[in-house]
Amino acid sequence: MKNYKRGLTAGIPIALGYLSVSFTFGIMAVSYGLSWWQAVLISMTTVTSAGQFAGIGIMMHPGQYFQMLISQITINIRYSFMSISVGQKADSRFSGISRWILGFMMTDEIFAVASQEDSVSRSFFAGLSTLPYIGWAVGTLIGAILGSILPDRLMSALSLAIYGMFVAIVIPEMKKSRAVVFVVLLALMLSCMFYYVPFLSRISSGITITVVAIVAAVIGSLLFPVANDTDKE
Repeated sequence: MKNYKRGLTAGIPIALGYLSVSFTFGIMAVSYGLSWWQAVLISMTTVTSAGQFAGIGIMMHPGQYFQMLISQITINIRYSFMSISVGQKADSRFSGISRWILGFMMTDEIFAVASQEDSVSRSFFAGLSTLPYIGWAVGTLIGAILGSILPDRLMSALSLAIYGMFVAIVIPEMKKSRAVVFVVLLALMLSCMFYYVPFLSRISSGITITVVAIVAAVIGSLLFPVANDTDKE
């Protein structure tokens, strides 16, 4: 129970960030013609921001199922690598059906917090996932029902909350390790290339995220093969 409560506490900032992002998704889903309960159902059964935003756009054009399949695979493939990484830190009780159930909640932010643990227990990961899942569903519901009456400026401000949360998660780790600093800066440079270079900018966001994450992680692991005390500032 102690680990579960610790996970709940660690999940509060993630839940707040998800509340604002899913709020935006709820508004977009309704504007695309979906009903409020359909938007909420998508959030409760998917829990992937980029995948959902891309998915509803394709859903509005019937028959593009192959395109949806490819886009969802490229956008969400990174979760497989995250699950493998966290799975290596899972304790002996975190196994079997527990991994299948709790693995459903593997997201970028939950991975960032869980990866900081020396050993990930089943109860901690369950607690870490609880509030973000609720925040994602509730935010979608509120956005779908009430979002259309809010001003655009407020919507833009809410959509930036998730980036602030990422900064709050990454900066403390950057202060501890030069390897993390290098990987973050390299990922930033690669992201800028995919955004500003004409040819690369045409690549979908899902593929971009996957390529940047893999390349930065591989190069970082080659240059900093062992993360130990000598690597710290």
